[in-house]
Amino acid sequence: MASKTILVTGCSAGGIGATIALALARRSHHVFATARTVSKIPEELSSLSNVTVLALDTTSAESVAAVATAVETSDHPQLDVLVNNAGVGYTIPVLDVDIDTARHVFDVNVFGVVRMVQGFSDLLIRSKGRIVNMSTSGTVVNTPWIAAYTASKTALTSFSETMRLELEPFGVTVVTIMAGTINTHFHDNEPTFQMPETSRYAAIKDLIVGWANGKLKPPGIAPEPFVEPIVGDIVGPGKGGVYWRGPWTGVIKILSEWSPQWCNDAILKSDGIGLGFKELAQHLSGAERK
Repeated sequence: MASKTILVTGCSAGGIGATIALALARRSHHVFATARTVSKIPEELSSLSNVTVLALDTTSAESVAAVATAVETSDHPQLDVLVNNAGVGYTIPVLDVDIDTARHVFDVNVFGVVRMVQGFSDLLIRSKGRIVNMSTSGTVVNTPWIAAYTASKTALTSFSETMRLELEPFGVTVVTIMAGTINTHFHDNEPTFQMPETSRYAAIKDLIVGWANGKLKPPGIAPEPFVEPIVGDIVGPGKGGVYWRGPWTGVIKILSEWSPQWCNDAILKSDGIGLGFKELAQHLSGAERK
């Protein structure tokens, strides 16, 4: 396969972005590895001769423009693939959502991607390149406590699929990866968990905290076995589209398309999932007796 020039966002250590960038660099592609804080990019990646490290804040139009200029004036002044991986989570019941925090989540997960696509569109159209947007299979699950995050990824998926149609006449393909559960440092970047003392969910706060820090999420896999199979999605041929990748995604896709809503709800409310509905019901029942 011919060497490509690829930019990956969100390349902090322990995450999917750094793993993608490293896998591509090891295949002799030239990689622009970006992160808001470049010191968080692992040395294993940044020390490679075919990796260029750049500071990038996707919520800043000025930062995106500066990186686009840096790419275009570099020794590799083209862009074959843009991997929009940078993202941020937010765990809190909808009744307790801080609107400003939720706006930031959308700014990173949705509008950050739009800024990147707009900022690099000239380079991508010139190369008839590819855009890869990292979404999540959680967009079709409606998992409690993470509505702001999954809503942002749902919006991203819609943007991404619409981009696929709009950019096709220019020869640019768009891939949306619906990722399964991956064990990364993702939760370290979530906003500090703050539940009001008056929250109606205060009785199960500890359970919700477990979802915020990742300790109660379903078992997943390490980034490496997730990334290796999607390298072909990133640099291979094809017309683009939505690809379900990683653990649980096959089951989730089937359930979302064919299972009745009551069945999906029953799964989410079951004790095995650990979302705290049983504990909340017991608390509310006790409160009513008082």
